[in-house]
Amino acid sequence: MTKTRRTRTSSGRDGGSRTDDPPGDGGPDEAAAFIAETAADLARVARRHNLGMLIPLLEMVQMEAEERLRLRAKRNLS
Repeated sequence: MTKTRRTRTSSGRDGGSRTDDPPGDGGPDEAAAFIAETAADLARVARRHNLGMLIPLLEMVQMEAEERLRLRAKRNLS
């Protein structure tokens, strides 16, 4: 397996992250939803191949991302 190095580019002018992205433009809600879905898929793969500790770790990632979405949605209703 070959590892490729990814570089991060800054979103804001000053190198900080932007949290005010317009809908459909990859904002924090979209990122959390993507992470939750991907972690669920990876947890299924880990379970299928009996990958031990990866299973609960990926499940925790999924739960954390889903919780962020719930809290954000709850805040937006107020």
